[in-house]
Formats: sequence, structure tokens, C-alpha cells
Amino acid sequence: MSLKPLSGEKELLVQIAAGDRQAFTVLFNHYQKFVFGFGKKLTHSDELALDMVQDVFLKLWQSREALAKVEVFGAYLNRLVRNHALNVLRNLSRQIRPEGDIALAVDKSDNTTLRQIDYQEIVKVVAEVVNTLTPQQKLAYELCHQQGLKYEEAAEKMQISPKTVHVHMKQALARIRENLKNHSIGYPALIFLLLKDIN
Repeated sequence: MSLKPLSGEKELLVQIAAGDRQAFTVLFNHYQKFVFGFGKKLTHSDELALDMVQDVFLKLWQSREALAKVEVFGAYLNRLVRNHALNVLRNLSRQIRPEGDIALAVDKSDNTTLRQIDYQEIVKVVAEVVNTLTPQQKLAYELCHQQGLKYEEAAEKMQISPKTVHVHMKQALARIRENLKNHSIGYPALIFLLLKDIN
């Protein structure tokens, strides 16, 4: 399964290896649909694919130092997703009863979230909230969170101070988090991580 690389991807990986969370957000935004789609193809489960988005990107972040040495990230990610899916299926096969299938291996007694929705719906809810932000909050969010610009770079484009960009980002991300909570969305821990204030 081929992937279109990001422009300047090698430099981006080096930045992530150094701990740049904004660069990681850019990587996440570009590849998350692939991970979900590939995960669903391998597991035939929206829920398992959603979990894979969380698990794969958390693993990438936790082992980010290794990314500086990755030559072809698409192939690296492809292998990571495939291996993770195989491990998930292998673990599930040990839990499945003879009369059951993969669906029965999912613990339906887990009440840690009020409801589960698929990843596309999460993205849709976030997009709806972003559209309700003030013009400055929305622009700051788009520049910093979606495009991965640093506060100083966004400040130059917006012709305001980096401190003001920081304030707009805090307000925007707080609105998004609050809206997700109000919708009782059991979104992945990774998304919550990426919605934390980044500076």
C-alpha cells in the first residue's frame, strides 16, 4: 500500500526525534487516515482500527528518537501498522471462544467511555467546533495545530505577538476539549494528547 510522503518529511522526522510536538501533529494529520483505513482492512473492525490509530501513533511518539534514522517513512509506517494488526489479531485469537468471532473478543462490559464513535465522526465534530471559533482563534489553530507552524511563525503571519498566538491556541483547544466532553465522546488518548496546549 503506497503512501504519498509529506513535503520535507525527512526534516520533519528529525524535528519529531528532537521532541517537536507540532511537527508530530503534522505527521499525524497526514497519516492518520491511512492508519485507520489500513487497520480496518486488516482487522475488519472499526473499533480495532480506531484503537490502532491511538496505539501506533503513541508508539511512534514514544520511540521518536528512532525516526531521525528512518529513510522511507511510508514503508516504516506500513510495516508498523501491519505488525501491530497481526499482534492484535493474534492476541484476540487466544480469547475467542469456539462459537465466537473477533467481535466476541471485544470486552463489551467496558464502561470507561459513554459511547464509541468512529474516527471519521470524531474528526467531523472537531471540524464543527473549529468553525465556531473566533476568526483569530481559528486562524491560530489552523496555522499551529494543522500546519504545524511554531508560535513565532504564526505570529508573523497573523501580525500579532507569539504570546497572543499562545492565548488564542489555549482558548481554541479548551473549546475543542470541552465540546468533545459535552458530546461524551470516547476519543482516543492520542487525540487528547494532541489537543493539549503545545508551546
